[in-house]
Amino acid sequence: MDRLKLHIRDVPDFPKPGIVFKDITPILSDGQLFRLAVTIFAERYQRKSVEKIVAIDARGFIFGGALAHYLGIGLAVVRKKGKLPFDSHEAEYELEYGQGVLEIHTDAVKPGQRVVIIDDLLATGGTAEGAAKLVQMCGGEIVELAFLVEIAFLKGRERLAKYPLFCAINC
Repeated sequence: MDRLKLHIRDVPDFPKPGIVFKDITPILSDGQLFRLAVTIFAERYQRKSVEKIVAIDARGFIFGGALAHYLGIGLAVVRKKGKLPFDSHEAEYELEYGQGVLEIHTDAVKPGQRVVIIDDLLATGGTAEGAAKLVQMCGGEIVELAFLVEIAFLKGRERLAKYPLFCAINC
């Protein structure tokens, strides 16, 4: 974990003044570090009867796609409003610097299907909470919410206390 943590870059005042963005692109650009990150998730979920990975727009797609491929299971995507072409459920969400609407196709997760929801980073938990609501609208069973990085002082873990949660790195 320390190897990965050393490669998370702080970008001050992005996307707006006062925010310190945790940039994971140095991890993604190094093949061995990216493989290590995906392996951490794969080892955690390969024996938990997960049937689908639900990836959150946009960096969650990177880990979600790799993890679904590794596990040999399907991938569903949660996108920002207006990006999906088919009938969709929608849920409002909040993040540390704004609000929005997330969507998932109505047939993306089958009732009773066991899913892991994945994203790159847990901050305030608003986006993940919105994604969890969408999975529940589809009738899916949430095995766990998974993140590469947790920014602990923003207390997203508290907001998501009713869900099983895994964060590989704490910042």
